[in-house]
Amino acid sequence: MGTSIKMPWRNMWRKWRRTAIALVAIVLGVVLLLLMDGLINANPLAIKLYEIYQPIARTSINAPAGIMIDLFYGFALAAIFILLYNSLPGKSGLMKGISYGLLLWFFRVVMSAASSWMMFNIPPAILLYGLLAGLGEMLLLGVLYGLTLRAIIPPC
Repeated sequence: MGTSIKMPWRNMWRKWRRTAIALVAIVLGVVLLLLMDGLINANPLAIKLYEIYQPIARTSINAPAGIMIDLFYGFALAAIFILLYNSLPGKSGLMKGISYGLLLWFFRVVMSAASSWMMFNIPPAILLYGLLAGLGEMLLLGVLYGLTLRAIIPPC
């Protein structure tokens, strides 16, 4: 292993409590993503709204692939939060988490909804539902990261 990988690996386990907190926060974030995706996409309103996608929808879901994607996504979002923490507005972890959740919502959900609106003939109710559900999901994730990961970030 090169020095660029060896040093962070040793540093990660030197402060094992910080690493454990980060891992717990990431796992909770992934569980939250999985639960929120289930609640958002499987409730009666969503089923009614998403009937328009029935002709192109898959008949089965590859659950292990979905979990792996959410795991990668959770680690990536936690790492980005840690990198941006000192630059986010707010003094408390909660406010920084809300700021991060709003950033995630804009770059993940709003941009996707805008692209879908431009490319496809989708009813506005579906876009609005996706925007509101995505806002709730991203805010919850941001608050979770803000309250848990702030403990491992050294002050500037």
